[in-house]
Amino acid sequence: MSSNVTNERRRTVVVVPLSSSAHAAPPLTVRVVCDGRKVVAVIDQVRAISKERFARRIGDLPLDQLESVEAGLREILELD
Repeated sequence: MSSNVTNERRRTVVVVPLSSSAHAAPPLTVRVVCDGRKVVAVIDQVRAISKERFARRIGDLPLDQLESVEAGLREILELD
């Protein structure tokens, strides 16, 4: 979720973790497809993690799914 500039300059990145076991219940969890699998983004667990923890890049979210994740973040963080 962090910007490309931030990702390039820091040793950590901001992520929204994914879960294959949870059911979608917006705004806390939002259904997305990642690496060809239906999962949920666990919005209330946003965190910064070290880039060293990433084994490989698994892809990008389509714009509509990214917008759903962003809307969930705005709602739980009361940014609107």
